[in-house]
Formats: sequence, structure tokens, C-alpha cells
Amino acid sequence: MNMQKWLNDLKKARIKKTMPILSFPGTQLINSTVAQVCSDSDLQVKMMKAVADRVDSLAAVGLMDLSVEAECFGAKVIKQEEDVPTIHEALIKDMETAKDLKVPAVGSARSGIYIEGIKKLLQVVKDRPVFAGCVGPFSLAGRLTDVSEAMILCYEEPENMKSLLEKCTEFLIAYVSEYKKAGANGIIIAEPLAGVLSPNLAEEFSEPYVRKIVEAVGSQDFLVIYHNCGNSADRMIPSLLRLKCDAYHFGNAVDMRNVLPQMPKDVITMGNIDPVSAFKDGTPENMRKKVFELLQDLYKDYPNFVISSGCDIPAAAKWENIDAYFDAVKEFYEKIVK
Repeated sequence: MNMQKWLNDLKKARIKKTMPILSFPGTQLINSTVAQVCSDSDLQVKMMKAVADRVDSLAAVGLMDLSVEAECFGAKVIKQEEDVPTIHEALIKDMETAKDLKVPAVGSARSGIYIEGIKKLLQVVKDRPVFAGCVGPFSLAGRLTDVSEAMILCYEEPENMKSLLEKCTEFLIAYVSEYKKAGANGIIIAEPLAGVLSPNLAEEFSEPYVRKIVEAVGSQDFLVIYHNCGNSADRMIPSLLRLKCDAYHFGNAVDMRNVLPQMPKDVITMGNIDPVSAFKDGTPENMRKKVFELLQDLYKDYPNFVISSGCDIPAAAKWENIDAYFDAVKEFYEKIVK
């Protein structure tokens, strides 16, 4: 698939499809659990094919499981039946441990399962791009050291933190490169922890390392989409644009009405219907209202806007709300855009 043509066509399209981060609710469609899907590439394919058959999305988005990469480094993971795996405790207790930390081989722990899942998915979903997902470098470092400790280390041991970030980045480049070799059409890099840093700290401890990944893997046939759902993401726009990603995806902690005026009109910018209050706990009527309000405010002045979920949609989200979301997007464009 010519991904630059796909991207350019999307920019020019007056009627745009939506691209929510939608995968785990597919467990409901195949009568499986999150724990089973996270450990079985065939179940991942079955689930994502079921999702693709159900919704008319702009792209198929792989599982957003941000524990995978930390587990490769040796972090202990709690695997729950109906929720995304989480890190049990910090692997790195002090920076002496970090100095001895080895960069793992791609394919270790569950990373090989996820790469295989994307490879197999490409054989059955051919009518739209397939995007893999990975954690960002600072967010990975936070999972290895503990979230609060990562921020403290930026102040107290900045050089040691940068050394850890180099190791995280080295692994992520190799990991994303394997997705590219498998045939994925792009990657969504989720860097949520950078969104809780001050803009200055994010420039120092996230931007250079994400940029290394973008420069290493981005190409005409492999797009890089940056996701940040932190509450300071809208104050980081100059730094984010220096990453030179192909598109940007924002969480519902920020207002897209504040984000889009800062974005160049030729840069695809996505967001940000609340995955919990709207997709999981809301109603179809409320979903339609939220979709119409956001599109009504933004579609006319910002042709680079693509409506999406604010983050990964929870496995327990109601399909009646997900269906209502897609119906509302379609209805809006059919009614409003002539």
C-alpha cells in the first residue's frame, strides 16, 4: 500500500472516516478474554479481523499493550483476564541496576507474539492499512523505574536517566523495525508519560529519543503516528512537531479546540472522544451528541482533523456505544458536508 498516497488522500478528503484506537473490545466478538488474546497471535488476528468486519474504520490498529516492551527487559507483569497487562513493580531499583541493564532481543517475552500477530493480520485485512503499536521511550523508562521515580530521576540523575533512555530507544528501534519488516503500514508510538512532564523536561527527556525512532523507521511506506494522552500535551506542540511524525493523536485530557490551532493545516491531527465516559460508560445517545459537537466545532476550519477515541478503548466498552460512534461520524458527514 502506498502510504504517502493514503495520507495525502486523507488530507484532501472532505468526508473522513474515523480511526479510533480500537482492538480489545473485539474480545467480546470472539468470546475470548484479554489475557488469552495477549498471549496468542492467532487470537489477536481473529479478534482484529472481527473488529475490521464490524466497523468501517480508516485503519486497523493493533493491540495497545504498553507492558510488552518492559516485560522484554525483565519487568514482572500482572496478566488479568479482562484488562490489559500491567507492570507489577519497578525492575530498576537504583541507577546501578540501570547501568547493568541489557538491551533485550526483539522476540523475547511476548514481543514475538505481537509481531507475528501483525504479520498474520496483514494476510486477512487488506482493505485498509494495518498499524502496529508500541510504547514510547520515556514511557518505557517509566515502566522500568516506576512512573514517579522516572520524573524524579530527570531532576536528580539526568545523565543516568538519559543512559536508560538510550537503551530503551535502541530496543524500540529494533522492535519497530521488525513490525516494518513484517509488512505493517505504520506504527503508533504511545508516549503518555511524557505528557505529565513540563514542556521543557519533555523536550529534553522524550523528544530526542522519539525523534531517533522516527528517523530510523519512518519512510514512504511506513507511517509514524505519535500518541500522547497526557494533560500537558497541548503545551508541547512545538516539541512534538520537531519529531516530524506523519500524524499526531491526542488524548481526552486536552481540548482539541486548543490543539488544532497550533497544528499546521497539512498535518493530520486525531482525537479525542473519552474512551471511558463515552465508549465504556456512556450511552448511544450521549455518544452521538459528543461526536456531533466535536465535529461541528472543528471539521470546517481544520481539514486536517480526524475524529478518534482519546486513547485505547477499554475491553469492557459497550459495542452499542462503539457502533453508535461510527454511525454518528457517518451521519455527521452525510448531513453536514455537501
